[in-house]
Amino acid sequence: MATCISHSPTETEALGESWGHGASSGLVIGLCGDLGAGKTQLVKGLARGLGITTRVHSPTFTLVNFYPGGRLALVHVDLYRLATREQIIAAGLEEYFLPSGVTVIEWAERWFGDLCRQHSPSCAEHRVSGIQSPSSILPSRLRWVKFETLAERDRRITYEDIGA
Repeated sequence: MATCISHSPTETEALGESWGHGASSGLVIGLCGDLGAGKTQLVKGLARGLGITTRVHSPTFTLVNFYPGGRLALVHVDLYRLATREQIIAAGLEEYFLPSGVTVIEWAERWFGDLCRQHSPSCAEHRVSGIQSPSSILPSRLRWVKFETLAERDRRITYEDIGA
């Protein structure tokens, strides 16, 4: 598990950009954190690191934004308006959780349950032992990311790679 402190939206974007440069196909990034914590800022940087030049914005009302044109395609999913796994399934979002490019899921705990809330080193053990969502959709490579607001502009960003 790694932690960094971001002191500005620009620093949060830079972290995302570095992840974009190193991302490989099939990566799912689950983001957890309060409104305004910096989740979309991280996605903007990730897109830039993937070579995507399109303007990135939160898909809160559309649920999914698709950004082709980079080294890998980016799918940005926002589960804020969906409260249950059943609603996520009904919206047809499961297909995005096993991407051919990179998928970022804001409010990921709504699909993956307590893994995000109980973010700890034991997450990797849980993944290996077979945590399953109701429809058995669980990507092989997850990056769990937790945002915590420390001050007006300061964020603690904790992340852990789970799986292969």
